[in-house]
Amino acid sequence: MIDRPIIALDFPSRKEIEVFLEKFPKEEKLFVKVGMEIFYQEGPEIVRWLKELGHDIFLDLKLHDIPNTVSRAMERIAQLGVAITNVHAAGGIEMMEAAKAGLVKGTPIGEKTPQLIAVTQLTSTSQEQMQQDQLLAVTLEESVLHYAQCTEKAGLAGVVCSALEAKNIHQATSDTFMCLTPGIRPSGTEVGDQKRVVTPALAKEIGSNAIVVGRPITQVSQPYKTYLAIKNEWNGVV
Repeated sequence: MIDRPIIALDFPSRKEIEVFLEKFPKEEKLFVKVGMEIFYQEGPEIVRWLKELGHDIFLDLKLHDIPNTVSRAMERIAQLGVAITNVHAAGGIEMMEAAKAGLVKGTPIGEKTPQLIAVTQLTSTSQEQMQQDQLLAVTLEESVLHYAQCTEKAGLAGVVCSALEAKNIHQATSDTFMCLTPGIRPSGTEVGDQKRVVTPALAKEIGSNAIVVGRPITQVSQPYKTYLAIKNEWNGVV
């Protein structure tokens, strides 16, 4: 289990991240998610800078391409020293295996290979949307479990999924298979565009191994106070 909530740094520029991080004590080493918006704006340098500050990084780029392209991209990602990165499970077992091989090949000698996880169905996707848009004649749960089993077969560490799916995913794979869950909202906060959301305490109870929290921390006046409250709830500290 990752004991720190992973903070989604969904900001448009490094400057805004700097302003946000100033609200945290310098000695507080965070686990942060760098997604497409900031990575495409600032490039790999944003990862290097956050690493220099002592933070752990989940690089959330959701690669999905032909196996050779994904493998070569992962070689580059491995050199950044991130803790976790990901692909779309829909790319298939061969692509996921190639992604893992690229990470292993690109990791500098003596460094730890980043954990690789896969996205099953996005937490913004409803069953109706999946069936209509993706033309999948199965339930959302069946699709998620199938992708999770493919991910395990490819040798990846786990999946990104809704906490509501974590228990069944563990049953379909193994207890050590990581379920990293976004869509986490403390009680009383806005749901936003997430369709399948739970609280930190419930996420832990039903099988999540790591949680990602964005707006409930990044868009409040006292983010450090909120972060500590969520961290305590996640770790069962009253």
